[in-house]
Amino acid sequence: MIGNQGRWQEDLFVVGPLSSLIPNDHVLKRVDKVLDLSWLRRELADCYSETMGRPSIDPESALRLMLAGYFQDIVHDRKLMREAQVNLAIRWFAGFRLDETLPEHSSLTKIRQRWGLQRFEKIFQKTVQMCIDAGLVNGETVHIDSTLIRADVSWESLTTEYAEKAFRENCTEEENNNQVSRTGRPKKRSTTDPDATLTTSSRNSRMEPSFKQHTAVDDHSGVILDVKTTTGEASEGKELLEQINRVEENTGNKIMTVTADMAYAHTENYSQLEQRQIEAVIPIQTLPTKSRSIPINRFKYDAKNQIVRCPRGKIMRRSSRTDKGWVYRATNKDCASCPLRFGCISSTVKVRIILI
Repeated sequence: MIGNQGRWQEDLFVVGPLSSLIPNDHVLKRVDKVLDLSWLRRELADCYSETMGRPSIDPESALRLMLAGYFQDIVHDRKLMREAQVNLAIRWFAGFRLDETLPEHSSLTKIRQRWGLQRFEKIFQKTVQMCIDAGLVNGETVHIDSTLIRADVSWESLTTEYAEKAFRENCTEEENNNQVSRTGRPKKRSTTDPDATLTTSSRNSRMEPSFKQHTAVDDHSGVILDVKTTTGEASEGKELLEQINRVEENTGNKIMTVTADMAYAHTENYSQLEQRQIEAVIPIQTLPTKSRSIPINRFKYDAKNQIVRCPRGKIMRRSSRTDKGWVYRATNKDCASCPLRFGCISSTVKVRIILI
């Protein structure tokens, strides 16, 4: 016999809790079992008035909506609230009944602005602490990397206006002309999001307006221990030491091993990590295959005697110190009579210099 669903007959009442309609293995139901936001209202007390204005959106409900967007891979607030209208799991997770009106999407933007960056950092730190308390974080081995995030701006918003204005107000006409001649053209920026800078992760890819996310992950269970977002052109290698400091502060444990790619292979990073007795699993940067001079890896550094030996075995001694390390200089006599001279230094230079 053919069944009849009767889908055109709406029910006036639904018997049973809303949670019973959501599968037990749903990600939001699993998160709800371990999520503790009982401290959030106290943390945000100074952001709201106790006596003035109309009641705000419950801070916990607002944060739960943001978390639901993260777990459902929904970036835009407008799309998130449209999905919450029909998604029982999001509505239940955020604490809204079926007949309750959901907040406007713009409310989430205003809430983020009101809470500010430091509040969200505190939420992140609390989350890391919960993972530590649950035994998910070891903190001894940390993997660090960065990734480019395409900014949500149009190509039409890119302009040289910002750079040209800075040149006009801070440089002379001659300096402006020199700046343009050195770079080829002034650097473009987005008028709608000036922090999004043009950059690329590969020589074979075109430059796009981007941000850069720097992330530190614990080796034990893959828990994210630290995140920082910068402009796309920021050097990830210069963020390493500060990121290690924040991870140790958040976890309360000393890092024993750090892994990263060769973008972090800065001499200062190797030196600081060695002083802090942190093992650096960071490959050295590859040298150009068509180098005009003898590469630095052909020179042998003797740390005990504080000397460097060139490929011909001649001794180079310390001559001065910079903020990046010690300068080792060969003698005029050794370089003048060296048969490798023209493959080591240019015709306008008298001696080879090495920075350690």
